[in-house]
Amino acid sequence: MTEAKTLGELKSSGYQVLTVRQEMRKNLISKLQAKEDVFPNIVGYQDTVIPQIENAILSGQDVILMGERGQAKSRIIRSLTSLLDEWTPVLADVEIPENPYAPISAQGKKILLEQGEEAPIEWIHRDTRYGEKLATPDITIADLIGEVDPIKIAEGRYLSDEEALHFGLIPHTNRGIFAINELPDLAERIQVGLLNVLEERDIQIRGHKIRLDLDILIVSTANPEDYTNRGRIITPLKDRYGSQIRTHYPQNILEEITIMEQEQRKLDLGEYREDVPPFMSQLIAEITQQARRSPDINQRSGVSVRASVSNYEALLANALRRAIEVGEQDVVPRISDLPFIMPSLQGKVEFEAMEEGREEKIMERLFQDATKAVFSRFTEGINLEPLALQFADGIHVTTGESLPSNDYEDIIKKIDGLAEAIEILVPGANTANRASAVEFILDGLHLNQRLNKDRVGGRTTYSG
Repeated sequence: MTEAKTLGELKSSGYQVLTVRQEMRKNLISKLQAKEDVFPNIVGYQDTVIPQIENAILSGQDVILMGERGQAKSRIIRSLTSLLDEWTPVLADVEIPENPYAPISAQGKKILLEQGEEAPIEWIHRDTRYGEKLATPDITIADLIGEVDPIKIAEGRYLSDEEALHFGLIPHTNRGIFAINELPDLAERIQVGLLNVLEERDIQIRGHKIRLDLDILIVSTANPEDYTNRGRIITPLKDRYGSQIRTHYPQNILEEITIMEQEQRKLDLGEYREDVPPFMSQLIAEITQQARRSPDINQRSGVSVRASVSNYEALLANALRRAIEVGEQDVVPRISDLPFIMPSLQGKVEFEAMEEGREEKIMERLFQDATKAVFSRFTEGINLEPLALQFADGIHVTTGESLPSNDYEDIIKKIDGLAEAIEILVPGANTANRASAVEFILDGLHLNQRLNKDRVGGRTTYSG
């Protein structure tokens, strides 16, 4: 069918044009029947958000996704194009995408009237049937709906002529999906201009009453906090959205880790080998989860999953820098790398009002609480008391983020039972992983008040 080049050839092929909602509904049903993953790479929403989105599509409703930053709202919206047909015919040489069988613009109707079944058509890919606009206070109705085109007027067209108009973003996404990000930031007068688009599907430009029966799905995003602070959604507009769906952050550590590892920038390491012990992955995820519960961090603005991703990348970057400097090939992060994620975390959270310089102490406390929680999970059933008692007898050891992994082998030999505990934590580990496990055990014992800890520069000394 995609070989059809004219309206007549399209009709002869038996092609039927469905509305956008019908098309998405049909393709969603096919995916559900085939047990396909409708939203791949969206983690943690399988039992909550995704079923609600599927219901909205099956019922043909416009959707608004409500949630804090970093909850995959934009990614979900952009992935909706996978429910459109891969290729769709539209009239060629028309300003807006037109159903070849029933054009809605004066330009499209004129082509059909003059050329009939010889009217040319073109096939557009589903990726081009998506439009998006970030709502900002300076957006005008002309941007979204349209405006009288002064160039066309200069060419001799009359103001009353529909062909003197230039259409905005929404009409240009006819036969597709249009997304408005951060909807409450639109000025109220602009929100009013969207009322007919969402309900009656007609538009009015500078007094021109134009009946454009737009075939379009409107989806939007909003932060709940914006309803009462930076902006708000007027009630009539909110009423016209068929489904309001609430998104959320990952509900457990496993989901956070899955997203974190999926979204990190995977760079070519060349001769270096990246290897992250499971307790370090959990630790980065736990820091974010702790931040979402901290009274010192503004929970209204949220703590994005991007915090986990950025922290993970920063942790691995410092481990890589160390490997380069000490001449190792294994890139394995340690507890002593945590201070180097502060710059990435500080840019991802909003602290409650406080005196200058408190942010670093708050982040250190987050690191400590997260380490203690992960240590408790990983060492359950491992008897570490004999290790702590040896420090009470006068043993002390020094660790540091810049120390080679081989230096930790001396610590393992020095403390009876430490090698066995490491084998339980990371079975069959190489030297770099064993070094990371040493720091994890020692710091965990310190946080459980079994060891003393003194940090000077980049070195940390543990003693009884």
